[in-house]
Amino acid sequence: MTSSIDLSRVHLIGIGGSGMSGVARILLDRGAVVTGSDVKDSRPVRALRAQGATIAVGHAAENLDLAGDQPTVVVTSFAAIPKDNPELVSAAQRGIPVIRRSDLLGELMEGYTQVLFAGTHGKTSTTSMAVVALQAAGEDPSFAIGGQLNRAGTNAHHGSGRIFVAEADESDASLLRYTPSVAVITNIEPDHLDYFGNAESYYQVFDEFADRVVDGGTLIVCLDDDASVRCGLRAAERGITVLGYGTAEAAARHPDIHAGAVVTDEVIEGHVTEVAVQLNVAGHSGIDGTVAYHLALPGRHMVLNSAAALVACAVAGADARKLAEGLSNFTGVRRRFELRGEIAAGSQTGTRVYDDYAHHPTEVHAVLSAARSKVESEGEGGRVVVCFQPHLYSRTQAFAEEFAEALSLADAALVLDIFGARETPVEGVDSRIITQHISGDTATVYEPDFSRAPATVAEMTHPGDVVITMGAGTVTMLADPILEALAAAGEAN
Repeated sequence: MTSSIDLSRVHLIGIGGSGMSGVARILLDRGAVVTGSDVKDSRPVRALRAQGATIAVGHAAENLDLAGDQPTVVVTSFAAIPKDNPELVSAAQRGIPVIRRSDLLGELMEGYTQVLFAGTHGKTSTTSMAVVALQAAGEDPSFAIGGQLNRAGTNAHHGSGRIFVAEADESDASLLRYTPSVAVITNIEPDHLDYFGNAESYYQVFDEFADRVVDGGTLIVCLDDDASVRCGLRAAERGITVLGYGTAEAAARHPDIHAGAVVTDEVIEGHVTEVAVQLNVAGHSGIDGTVAYHLALPGRHMVLNSAAALVACAVAGADARKLAEGLSNFTGVRRRFELRGEIAAGSQTGTRVYDDYAHHPTEVHAVLSAARSKVESEGEGGRVVVCFQPHLYSRTQAFAEEFAEALSLADAALVLDIFGARETPVEGVDSRIITQHISGDTATVYEPDFSRAPATVAEMTHPGDVVITMGAGTVTMLADPILEALAAAGEAN
């Protein structure tokens, strides 16, 4: 596989991030000299050092000389790395090319059958399902995903096979860098309006992504999502081959899109969901018929994600039966309804703590709905308790009432202050603009003191409850302290 950019010596700014660390790992597997920098040491940084990368903690111009010779290219994230970063400034002064992480990923995927997953929600889970399914089908795909597979413990891999599986991120329109052979759109709902400015521009980027599908390729859209259907219909009018996937009800509502995968059955059995999918893609890969598998992750959204992974990989030419076996063995992705622990003794016995990355109202709604279905199917009177940290002032301000409606699905909700990430605080915008709208049936606490949250959550929790730490920021750090607080409370009682 060749590249139009010299990738012999690559320097990555922010190398410890979930996206950067993945492409760094692939570069190392391909024999490149990899250097990088990050603001702090971390598990991904240490893992990359062990693999052969040279990484500095802190940003400085001299980091470009970590390998002795200066890099042939510098990679950055324009959203996360400021323009006055000393390494970017030095690269410009030296005439070293600077590219985005998406540009690098596009180069790494050249020459492969690209199976790409786009959408506002579900990209990481669906991409991860596809990787595990393809591995079970005897493929050795290269992949780059936004989270770590629980089973593999990694977020990227340079495979020996013909397929490259990756997320196509829309947040800064970087998905337009790719040329997919198979492109999946899981759903489209306005987000990242700080970048796009308005909903129309956000919708438009998915139309443009559809146009990136190579000649003879296939666009696959979710029939249960009306915006995705409209995108698919517009793509079909432009001559692009379009398939749909979804529930039988959705397939019946949208006969103008050929249903390549229809979920005909889903039944919760204990800790798993038994799923049956009718594949109708004989014209694409010679595969037709019903396949059955089970999912370890709860929720209708996960069933739809699995159907997307199944049909995309089948269209790419993999064996559908073996793909289904892989889906049955899928154990999840870190921070996607990830079980962090269960209280085994004391008055809180049976209480479980999960961690989830959900940070958009639709995602919050989906995860809490799945959690409620889980406790109801267990029939032991458990409740749903959520510890939620809003992400970005702009998103909180735009969707405050939608967040409140989603959080009202929980029996109890503790809401932390906003994790601003790259944004500066906005006057008058804090988490109380969410909590004031949460349903009165949901016990609600606004907790601005991060350190007090574990004890407060423990006070709100009953034996056998499902507790979820939720958000895209530092809230993930609270899962273990909450478990400790619950255990201590159980011993005290």
